[in-house]
Amino acid sequence: MKYIILLFTGLIIISYGFAQKQKVWLDADTGNEMDDLYAIVRLVKDPAIELIGLSSAHFNNPDLLVFEKWNAYESKGLNTVAESQRLNEQILKALGRLDIPHPIGADRQIGRAWGQQDPRDSKAAQAIIAAIKALPEGEKLDILTIGAMTNLASALILAPEIKSRIRCFALGAQYDPKTKIWNKNEFNIRNDLNAFDYLLNLEGLDLTMMCLQAALTLQFQREDTNSKLDETNEAEKILEDRWREQNPQDKTRVMWDLALAEAYLKPDLTKIETVTTPPENKQRTIKAYVKIDEKALADDFWRLLKKEF
Repeated sequence: MKYIILLFTGLIIISYGFAQKQKVWLDADTGNEMDDLYAIVRLVKDPAIELIGLSSAHFNNPDLLVFEKWNAYESKGLNTVAESQRLNEQILKALGRLDIPHPIGADRQIGRAWGQQDPRDSKAAQAIIAAIKALPEGEKLDILTIGAMTNLASALILAPEIKSRIRCFALGAQYDPKTKIWNKNEFNIRNDLNAFDYLLNLEGLDLTMMCLQAALTLQFQREDTNSKLDETNEAEKILEDRWREQNPQDKTRVMWDLALAEAYLKPDLTKIETVTTPPENKQRTIKAYVKIDEKALADDFWRLLKKEF
């Protein structure tokens, strides 16, 4: 009887461990470039977490108004969040994971061009709020943003009570750990500076930044990448086609978005420091990745991509 009780107790502990996978939400401007798809695949395929949401982010920027082309797109009439949404659905379908909620996000920044903090409500913002409120007591949702931070900021403005139940990991901005100087002149931040400032000023928000200097070292070579991708696998073919279609001129690409996903999943392969927010913002401490082991993180991506579960 004693052994039966011990066995039963062990099974309960094991079952409890499996039930406690960290829940993760990814917010991605997938239509902008090609590395978002790699980050999505990495998170979807990881057995150690539970990806409970993939929302689409806009990538509105001034170039769309004055140039005929943005990457491979015709600028005229381009609905950026709709393009991100299309690709999110395409890769989830290829991975057989359309069961993962994938709501569409806001089509523009919060507030106005001169500032302000009016939220931009969307299906994504509402789904983030609902997901957090549905968590069991004591659990937190880890939210990764790899584009403009509009959807997360809007969710927090609409439902400020969720702040204590999330941890945010965001790609954007520049930070020099030697001089401790910030620079907000970066694509994701410029696409919604209002949202970034709101998050920086939000006392008590658990925020970790993957700034450009840290992510810069994770670079993939096109020929090497294509040689590793299997065209008979639908998801891998999408990854290969995306580089060819969206960034055909680039023999090398910085895998910005994948850097955040990998660093989040493999914190032991990174260096994180506690830093002070920019001087124009409310002075509080947040965290920032200041170094990553780019080779180990790249090897980890390829190892997991090819692993069957």
